[in-house]
Amino acid sequence: MLSEKMVSKLNDQIGVEFFSSNIYLQMSAWCDSQGLENCASFFREHATEEMTHMHKIFDYMCEKGAMPVIGELAKPKDNYATIHDVFEEAYEHEKFVTSTINDLVSVAYEEKDWATFNYLQWFVAEQVEEEALFGKVLDKIKLIGTGGESLYFIDQEIGTLVGAEAEA
Repeated sequence: MLSEKMVSKLNDQIGVEFFSSNIYLQMSAWCDSQGLENCASFFREHATEEMTHMHKIFDYMCEKGAMPVIGELAKPKDNYATIHDVFEEAYEHEKFVTSTINDLVSVAYEEKDWATFNYLQWFVAEQVEEEALFGKVLDKIKLIGTGGESLYFIDQEIGTLVGAEAEA
C-alpha cells in the first residue's frame, strides 16, 4: 500500500509527465510551422513517449490500489525565436523532470517503500538518457549554427534521431 505522501507525489508526477507531453506536442507544432519536419517528428515522438511515462505511473498506482488523480495542466508556450530556443527549453524541462523524479525517489526511500523505490529506478535511468540526448542535440546545433542554411542541416541531423530512439 502506498502512503498518502507517496500517492500525492506520484499524482504530481502524473501531471509533470502529462504536461511534458503537451510541451513537446506544442514544440512539434512550432517546428512544423517553421518547415522543420524532422524536428516536428522528433518532438511528436517525445510527446508520445511522455504520455507513455504518464500511463506507466497511472498503471502502477492502480496496481498498488491507489487512486490516480489528473490535475489541471498549464498551457505550454507556443512561440519561439529559434530552433536553438526550442531545444534549450526542452533540455531545461528535462532537467526539471529529473528533479521531480529524484524527489519521488527520495520520498520512496524516506517512506521505506522499496517496491516504489525499485520501480522508480527505470525513470531515473530514462532521465539520464533524456538529458544526454537533449544536451547532444544542443551541442550539434551550436556546432552547425542557426542561420538560414543551417536550419536545413539541423533538421536533417534531427531526422537521423527520429525513429532511432525507438530502435534502441
